Amino acid sequence: MASMGLNLDEQKAVDRFRTTVVEPSMTKLVIVDFWAEWCGPCKALTPVLEKVAADYADKGVILAKINVDEEKFIASQFQVKSIPTVYAMFQGQPVAELTQARTESQLKQMLDQILAQVPVEAGAADGEAPQGPSAEEIAQFTQLGEDALAEGDAERAMQVFAQIIEFDNANPRVIAGMMRSQIALDQPEEAEKMLEAIKASPVYAEIKDDPALIAAISALELAGTKVDDSELAGLRSAAEGAPDDMDAGLAYAEAAFAAGERDAAADMLLDMITKDRSWNDGAAKAKLLQIFEAVGLEDEWVVATRRRLSRILFG
Repeated sequence: MASMGLNLDEQKAVDRFRTTVVEPSMTKLVIVDFWAEWCGPCKALTPVLEKVAADYADKGVILAKINVDEEKFIASQFQVKSIPTVYAMFQGQPVAELTQARTESQLKQMLDQILAQVPVEAGAADGEAPQGPSAEEIAQFTQLGEDALAEGDAERAMQVFAQIIEFDNANPRVIAGMMRSQIALDQPEEAEKMLEAIKASPVYAEIKDDPALIAAISALELAGTKVDDSELAGLRSAAEGAPDDMDAGLAYAEAAFAAGERDAAADMLLDMITKDRSWNDGAAKAKLLQIFEAVGLEDEWVVATRRRLSRILFG
């Protein structure tokens, strides 16, 4: 892709594309998926692409997702008219369009045909143990899993992380993603078992301070306060009926967040901080910061809620 005469944003887009697609395609077959958040067919196709790419990882196939809303210049260079649009790229050039392959069997059939014709750098040679995906491929699949979690598709995220963890069970981002998927699928016991196994592993000392793992542990701790709907309603009534009862407010905020009602939890904690920020050694603020950590400090909701907290503390 030519880069002369481009403005700064276009040059950055080309650089990102070169890093995520062109350079890997020098030795691998890269499936390039042009998609968007609002595209229903894209969401249906994504799990198929992810599964096939994972199944074919040892054959030298990787997946790169291009959001057309974020990478309009790249999409225009490929003359993308509709989405999903899917290409196979090798050595920096499109070698086939895969858009019409909408099922796993169709996609695999097309990939088999392509792989028979291009010298892709695959896994182990005959007689050797198969090699797992490279660190670069693991990072790409990990991002796919994290994206699925951010989109609220915990089941798809779980499938992605379950495949990755077979090859890299000491990667804190992968472990954190798997735990978060389990929590989102209401399986905190499984997440707890995974955490216990990791803590018993020699590698834990090396990864225990990783931000992703710390956040997942916070999410697991908060998930432990989950109650059923009737109990949550009772805690809400108790907190609303006694607005000066800080213990009741904290109990409701914890349960509300565990139930997925993070706005209600934040509203209660912010109200408590406004009333008495020093109560119980700043317990309300500490709980809100734990929630921020569990959700992710870069999350838009966290950024907005942190602004509300700052106005209370410094306004």
